[in-house]
Amino acid sequence: MSPCLLDLGPVMLLPERHGVILAPTSSCGSHKAARGDRHQRGAARCHQQAQCTEHMETANQTGMIHFHFRPFSKLPGVQVLIFVAFLIMYLVSISGNVSISLIIWISRSLHTPMYFFLANLAVLEICYSSTIAPLTLASVLSPERALVSLPGCGTQMFFFIFLGSADCILLAVMAYDRFVAICHPLRYTLVMNWKLCVRLVLGSLVLGFILAMPLTVLIFQLPFCSSKEISLFYCDVLPVMRLACADTWVHEATLFVVSVTVLTVPFLLITLSYVFIGATILQIRSAEGRHKAFSTCSSHLTVVVLQYGCGSLIYLCPSSSYSPDRGQGVSVVYTFITPVLNPLVYSMRNRELKDALTRTAIRFLFS
Repeated sequence: MSPCLLDLGPVMLLPERHGVILAPTSSCGSHKAARGDRHQRGAARCHQQAQCTEHMETANQTGMIHFHFRPFSKLPGVQVLIFVAFLIMYLVSISGNVSISLIIWISRSLHTPMYFFLANLAVLEICYSSTIAPLTLASVLSPERALVSLPGCGTQMFFFIFLGSADCILLAVMAYDRFVAICHPLRYTLVMNWKLCVRLVLGSLVLGFILAMPLTVLIFQLPFCSSKEISLFYCDVLPVMRLACADTWVHEATLFVVSVTVLTVPFLLITLSYVFIGATILQIRSAEGRHKAFSTCSSHLTVVVLQYGCGSLIYLCPSSSYSPDRGQGVSVVYTFITPVLNPLVYSMRNRELKDALTRTAIRFLFS
């Protein structure tokens, strides 16, 4: 709060035995009245500032603050086209991932660790897409009405970090599964037993929760002064932190630690796994054997490149170099396009899954 100063008005110097004294000028009555008015105005300003500070603290505590998302375009026609495109991608993503999870559950031939992890990845993608897409579609269709409260924004951010982190960790688990299957095929059933598979999936979820909860709580303890515009189409970490009225270096450091844990460490494990996988594939003499081993990994590698590439462009770069326009473009890729591509990539590149989808579709159509 700025200090409240009291103006004493014009004064004159009077001689005294040991120096000078200050005395009011001849217009004493008028200056006293002016001083009284200025004192009242200064006290009013101080009271108003105190009320503003109290309002900011109360708003943060009671969740009265509302955010709104920046529209993609100011043209209504363009907004409608974006809405239609996002809606189609969301529906394709949901239907594709639901189909994969159901096909794996129905087909006994797909009850293996690799497809167990793939089914869990599909379920994560469904939840991940549903965390972002509905609110985004509402904000695109009606930007003025799609306001998000402080608790609502925090809830969306938590599930975004939680599911995204579990997704990245599960991709590293799938790379380990491929490493054991190709490099140690005779020990595969012994190593990748169902107990270990369930523990690895639960471990991915638990670690994602542990990373998401403290970061979300830490960010939403920041003071937000009033309703703000988020420079994205959902409550992401960096755009929300930029709306805070306080220093965020601790929060940025925490975000960097979480990003390294979620992106860098799993990616290094995936890279190491595929180094050993590549060396093993090169030792296979038959071309058919090499092609079969590579086909089981190519779909996973494609998803890894999309997921980790987009995430690294946003969260592993310095926060000072963050660009809202670039962030919005990259975010569209890994929140809408990647969930659509995942089921397409796995169904097109994996022969067993493709055959199971064909058999199930024929059985459904002619039953």
